[in-house]
Amino acid sequence: MEAYRGKLIGVMGDEDTVTGFLLAGVGQRGARGSNFMVVDSKTSVSDIENKFTELTERDDVAIVLINQHVANEIRHLVKQYKKLIPTVLEIPSKEHPYDPEKDEIMKRVNLLLGVE
Repeated sequence: MEAYRGKLIGVMGDEDTVTGFLLAGVGQRGARGSNFMVVDSKTSVSDIENKFTELTERDDVAIVLINQHVANEIRHLVKQYKKLIPTVLEIPSKEHPYDPEKDEIMKRVNLLLGVE
């Protein structure tokens, strides 16, 4: 566990979600950029893809929290992402309920448990 001390949590989501995590102290800005992204209707899919790739390739990020509706925009990247660290977790937002049928982590867990 010592190897993960001081690691960051990345956040990608709607304004309410990101603001909540920033208020909780998750936000970080530095030479490597920020560990968060607010996604709205004007955000391009390529910008979302770039930030997801950036966060999942950083060695100082242990977890990437992403609103499920944002993950749906880049499902192809989320689906092919296989690394353990940083772990990618899909979370609900105020406007979009969580659907475990779309969550890649839940699909893998169910596969391992033999649940269909």
